[in-house]
Amino acid sequence: MKVFHCENCDLLAFFENRQCVKCGHEFAFDAESLNLKTLDTGSKLRVCNNGLKYQVCNWAVPTDDPNPLCRSCRLTRVIPNLSQDGAAVAWGKLEAAKRRLILTLLDLGLPLVPRSEDPKDGLLFDFKASTPTEQVLTGHDRGVITLNIAEADPVHLAHARRSLNERYRTLLGHLRHEIGHYYWNVLVRDDSQSLTAFRELFGDETLGYADALRAHYAAPPAPASGDFVSAYASAHPLEDWAESFAHYLHMTDLLDTATAFGLALGGPHQPDRPSFDLMLARFAELSVVLNALNRSVGHDDAYPFAPGEGARKKLAFVANTVSRFSALRAPPRTGATGSIGNETS
Repeated sequence: MKVFHCENCDLLAFFENRQCVKCGHEFAFDAESLNLKTLDTGSKLRVCNNGLKYQVCNWAVPTDDPNPLCRSCRLTRVIPNLSQDGAAVAWGKLEAAKRRLILTLLDLGLPLVPRSEDPKDGLLFDFKASTPTEQVLTGHDRGVITLNIAEADPVHLAHARRSLNERYRTLLGHLRHEIGHYYWNVLVRDDSQSLTAFRELFGDETLGYADALRAHYAAPPAPASGDFVSAYASAHPLEDWAESFAHYLHMTDLLDTATAFGLALGGPHQPDRPSFDLMLARFAELSVVLNALNRSVGHDDAYPFAPGEGARKKLAFVANTVSRFSALRAPPRTGATGSIGNETS
């Protein structure tokens, strides 16, 4: 996360802000410049329709774009039934977490291809509530990421954390994990060299996925070993990758935010993204401070993990895979359109 300022009065502003608290100017986040822009007369940007109509978005859309939705919201295919109690609040929380995810992905230079451009493997999000006839499970299936809106309920979240031994279970953590499955398809699955290296570290992803998950949930929760970033990562090689990918995004976002706010970690700041070894050393230092700060105000550790040597090698593989793709990627496309609206579950 970067540090933003109002372009009119220079007051400190934050990623989620829609208006300057000093001068009153309206904000919108521009996904092209990755900056919070101040809107005024003659601006070439307007606020996403989900912000104007539902107050759940503060991202910008170019005024000449026929799509009323921003780059993040147009990736959402299904929204919950907003007439149901609490659905609008839950949807707002889901979209806010997704925008933070999308910002990191854009900053890393990773592809965000909507289903409208790639009908087979393009990216979509479905935010749905369970009904008496349908139990909605959070997961990923060929580019479609589904989240049960109950995950936005703090009571449900606290129960799930305890019963599943997932202390870091959050909306943003869910999204980072599920997008990891999507990027395994994009970055690893069809690249023979990457796939071979993946199997050497993570194992054979073709073996018994459903059986592995059943066995994982049937056994008493166990702490993570040094080879895995979390207990859930040990369930199956694909879950190991997704958990490692999510933790790489945790690390990236925390370090970028710390740097943006002027925290010195492991020596002077380098303008280029540091090597993974240096990144890991800085993150270890930062996580100790972060956990200590949380304890100072009576909260649990913000990052309750201590990756061992095996887990660090997997994190390095994720980092190198992302860096290799980002270095080779073509310039990002602009003006991509998706579906004009969102469906309701």
